[in-house]
Amino acid sequence: MKKYILFFLIWVLAYLSNSNAQYPDWINYTTGRWVCALADNGNELWIAAAQGGLVKLNKTTGGMTFYNHANSGLPHNDVSSLAVDVSGNIWIGTYDGLAKFNGTNWTVYKESSYGLPDNGISSLAIDGNNIWIGTEGGLARLNGSGWTVYKSQLPDKQVSSLAIDGNNIWIGTGSYRSGTGGGLVKFDGSNWKVYNTSNSGLPHNSVTSLAIDGNNIWVGTGSVKDETIGGLAKFNGTNWTVYNTSNSGLPDNQVLDLAMDTSNIWIGTAGGGLAKFDGSNWSVYNNFNSGLPDNEVCALGIDNNNIWIGTGGGLAKFDGSNWSAYNPSNSGLPENRIWTCRVDGNNRWIGTLGGGLAKFDGTNWTVYDTSNSMLSDNGVLALAVDGNNIWIGTGGGLGMFDGTNWTEYNESNSSLPDNSVRSLAIDDNDNIWIGTYEGGLAKFDGINWTVYNTTNSGLPNNEILALAADGSNIWIGTWGLVKFDGNNWTEYNESNSELPYNRIFSLATDGNGNIWIGTYGGGLANFDGTNWSVYQRSNSGLPDDLIVSLAIDGINTWIGTWGGLAKFDGINWKVYNTSNSGLPDNWVYGVAIDGSNNIWIGTWLGGLAVYREGGVIINIEQENNIKKIPTEFSLSQNYPNPFNPSTTIRFALPRYSPVELKVFDIQGREVARLVDEELNPGEYKVIFEAKDLSSGIYFYRIITDEVSITKKMILLQ
Repeated sequence: MKKYILFFLIWVLAYLSNSNAQYPDWINYTTGRWVCALADNGNELWIAAAQGGLVKLNKTTGGMTFYNHANSGLPHNDVSSLAVDVSGNIWIGTYDGLAKFNGTNWTVYKESSYGLPDNGISSLAIDGNNIWIGTEGGLARLNGSGWTVYKSQLPDKQVSSLAIDGNNIWIGTGSYRSGTGGGLVKFDGSNWKVYNTSNSGLPHNSVTSLAIDGNNIWVGTGSVKDETIGGLAKFNGTNWTVYNTSNSGLPDNQVLDLAMDTSNIWIGTAGGGLAKFDGSNWSVYNNFNSGLPDNEVCALGIDNNNIWIGTGGGLAKFDGSNWSAYNPSNSGLPENRIWTCRVDGNNRWIGTLGGGLAKFDGTNWTVYDTSNSMLSDNGVLALAVDGNNIWIGTGGGLGMFDGTNWTEYNESNSSLPDNSVRSLAIDDNDNIWIGTYEGGLAKFDGINWTVYNTTNSGLPNNEILALAADGSNIWIGTWGLVKFDGNNWTEYNESNSELPYNRIFSLATDGNGNIWIGTYGGGLANFDGTNWSVYQRSNSGLPDDLIVSLAIDGINTWIGTWGGLAKFDGINWKVYNTSNSGLPDNWVYGVAIDGSNNIWIGTWLGGLAVYREGGVIINIEQENNIKKIPTEFSLSQNYPNPFNPSTTIRFALPRYSPVELKVFDIQGREVARLVDEELNPGEYKVIFEAKDLSSGIYFYRIITDEVSITKKMILLQ
């Protein structure tokens, strides 16, 4: 007899009281540690996480509710700016449009259907009934009369910061990243006045932040391009006063945000921490002398006697004496830029561009980086699984981890030809093949190294960006496609084959003798050894011709592009993007498929997504200790009940049956789908995690082809 234990981890990151999850077949995992905007709303603090979505913090309890593209109306997980209006609505500026949330309903504004000059929202300010929206393409005002867009009046179309001063709107322009900008603008509803380095005391034309103090406008400036210029300026309408690292206690000339309390100006800097200035004295707080979690201070907010500080390492609160730290993340993911994904049994391995390697077993997250492992670089560019070993390609060499021990291979201690490892594959003989950025291809059998490059092999180029093993063949994606059978080299390129573009970025084999080839701008190709099929935007459902990642589930080919994720079954195409699915970002860099047919998707600006039609199933285990098959269908009362935050639901099946187990709120709206599959006879238990649902009465229902049973449970947060 068999007893199946089904563990389904539900990350219900937020629940909207008027609807269930926006895309219930999707889950988004992000880190919110880079806090870039804050908005106060009484007992609630709204937190914008760069690439990590929106978080609502209950200041009394410390509880957090997470909103992302999969479980809410948020148009994108990259949130840049926040503002609360007089009605308590939260306005959210994102990389892909503007959203308004009233606690129940979401309204999304985009360039294509509203008056926005650009979908990239960089700043927000509210003046009575006017919502001022700074974008990468100009300034917009929304009120009861509609939209007004300002472009030609601005010295630079990129609006970085906004502040309201009576009848004036102050507009900071420019880009902190590029260092360009048009300076500061004042608009009184009729007249425009521009202040820049040529006609005023403004220290830099890239204006990052603004704050109003009576008759003074405080202006934060600076750019990552030149750390020596910039700083803080005060303008009283006539005179300018500039504070920088040379003439004051300002710890960094790159000022990212400003906030005013009753007597102080608080200054967040890019690398010097937090500064407080009372007009005479300076106090500096950093991660060496205080509880500040990181010296990059991106966002500031004032609440009574507290200063809330958003940093590159999370959120902090300082009451003048004590520090409190908060981690506004819905996962243990260290970085939202995902480059590669692999699956090893119940473990999902996620390679990030700057946060190292993450392992997720369905419940627990473990992060490996240069501080706690032998990884030589936190940029993980390639992964391969070999039995109990995970092989890791980074910018600093090749790593191998067996779950306990680490081994690092680099140019100094091995025959690895280049430390920048871009691709990995394992053949049927357990050889690890290593593609490097400039050193060609290496094969390692655990003892011996063999290096192939343009001087000693049929490789046309030493840049190896993709590898795939198929029986005795190793397929190599470089500037052209190469097949190597251990003796012979065969090259395919635009000149001698139907390969649509020579630069190969991804490869996958399907078990039927076909090699799938993703090119960097020429679309997708399939080659069976004789015939070629080429798929591009012009002749197929492919959303973009730049193919970054590939995975095959036996029937379908999953294609990660710069235009979203595509599924192709050989006949039909289906495209998933930020407009029609829970995909958090359209740049898909990693795709992997686990044993439950969950599709794990790493994105460039939105973190990690998981998709499974019918609902994501994180983990399944099986035990063999049932003495007899159940005689009837049954659904037991959950235990514990009431519960906080998790509870166990048991059910029994006397025979093979399709099963659905769902959770509903008191108004009958589905909030979680725990089981949706065909199961053998036996007893089952499901762990239901309701960490981020609100307190109240819920119902859980099992539906088979013969019965439907419903029971009540109570969540007490």
